[in-house]
This record gives sequence, structure tokens and C-alpha cells, in this order.
Amino acid sequence: MKDLLLNALRAFAAVYETGGVRPAARTLEVTHSAISRHLRELEAWVGVALVEKREGARAIAFTPQGEALGRAALAGLRELETAVAAVRESRRGNAVTISTTPSFAARWLLPRLAVFEQAYPWIELSILVDQTLADAADLGAGLAIRMGRGPWPGLVCEPFMDDALYPVMSPAYWEQASRPHKPEDLAGLRLLHDRDPNASWAAWQRRHKAAKLNVRAGPRFTSSDLVLRAAAQGLGVALARHRLAAEDVASGTLMRPCGELHVPVPDAYWILRAETAPARAAVAAVIDWLRSQAASALPPTIVGET
Repeated sequence: MKDLLLNALRAFAAVYETGGVRPAARTLEVTHSAISRHLRELEAWVGVALVEKREGARAIAFTPQGEALGRAALAGLRELETAVAAVRESRRGNAVTISTTPSFAARWLLPRLAVFEQAYPWIELSILVDQTLADAADLGAGLAIRMGRGPWPGLVCEPFMDDALYPVMSPAYWEQASRPHKPEDLAGLRLLHDRDPNASWAAWQRRHKAAKLNVRAGPRFTSSDLVLRAAAQGLGVALARHRLAAEDVASGTLMRPCGELHVPVPDAYWILRAETAPARAAVAAVIDWLRSQAASALPPTIVGET
């Protein structure tokens, strides 16, 4: 760490992000000559060219090594910026940061924030989205919500919510597919896949004995939000998490071709805290509110089924 040229890496990350020396200088509020000096210093230090010299071209071009270093430097500085912001927020006793995945934040948490603010106007709640779970020492938030099978070592882990999986599709695609209504009717339709291993079509196939489903075919999506958006666009049938799809189903944007048939997912969501986190009234209030929201969100046909 003592050998890293941090100022030069910061300057190079700005050049990589903005695409040029002058816009990077404006971003960092320094002279463009200072940015150029940092680039020369960094290239001399790593021993390879990071940018390509192109006569007459305004936009800067990066060598393969420059691309790799630029991506890594920018990602690292953004992660550091996020962690610093979370630590600064935690100084205030009424500030709480929740770390969670983008899909859960957009589809479950965000629609409920107005209700939270009415109930707890004294708490300043921030949301930090990240697909990965940091080490316990680097949690960087008052608490985290994760999907999966816990517990995780080095963290205080509490089961938060059950869930249920069921097929969803757009009404237009349902009509186009001759109104399927049984598990076997989905055979031959385009299946949309969530890369979440706990929401795979194989689970539906096993539970409902849909042997003719080709669960290996069909496009993959990196988030539950994306796979639900694809289904709403009529691109195929998605196996949805009820907690994330409920509003689209209620509004008619998505429909359930197989009715109430589903796959129960116990302990699908967890609340995580660092073992060394101090007890705070604001964090306890947020957890109590989250649990109250979870208790009222599942319909009777799913609650308690195994």
C-alpha cells in the first residue's frame, strides 16, 4: 500500500471516467497540466503505456493495460467513496443506512419508504445497493438485507422474510401463448431465467412435476428486477419472487398463468449486522418496522404453506 501512487491513480480514474485530460481536470478542479503530469508519472511507475497517442483525435484512447487499470481504479475509488459516506452518516444517531441488492431496493424497499418516513420522521434512512456481501468488518452500514441461505459467518444474522416462487408473464404473451394455465402448458414457451440460484426454474419443475419444461433454455438476467421487466415486455415467462413481483401482479402488468401454484421459499431474506456494531435505537426501530412490513405482505394462500 505504501508504494501506491494514490494521487496519480485518482487522476487516472478521472481520465478513464470522463474520457479526457481536460474534463478530468474540471472534475477534480485542478489544472490539465497536473493531470498530464500524473499520467506520465503513473505510466513510468507501472512500466507500460496506459493511453494511446492518436494524432488529430480529441478523445483519449486506452491501451488494454490502461483499460484494465482504469476500470479497477474507478471501481475501487467508488467503493471507497461509498464506504466513507456510510461511515460519515453513522456519526449521527438518527441516521441509518441499509445495504441491500438493487432488485430488493427498487421493488420492495423503495415503495415503502414514504410509509416509513411518516412513522419515523426522526430517522434519516439511506439505501446502499450492492449485489455482493462484504466481509463483516466492511459491512459499512447499520444493517444489510440479503437474499439467500444464511447464516453467514462473522455477522449477526436473523431470518427476515419467507418468499414464494411462481411463473409470471404479460397478459399479451399469455393470450399469444393460447392462455396456458397448468405447469405442463409452459412447455415450449420461452423461459426467462434469474441468475439467482435460489429462484431457478428447476425448483418449479421438481415441485410441480413439469418434466417437459426445458429449464436450460432461455435468456439469463443478472437481477430479479431485470427478469421481471423482461416478462412485462412480453419476452417470455419468468419465475418470480412473490415479494418482488406482487405489485406488478396486483396492477395487472404481470399475471400468474398457473393460479395459486407456487414454490415456498422459507427464510428467503435475512437481516445482517456486524458483530461489533453498537446497539442503536434508530437501527432497532428500522428493524421493527421492516418486520412489521414483512408480516403484512404475503397473501393467505402463501403464508404458512410448506
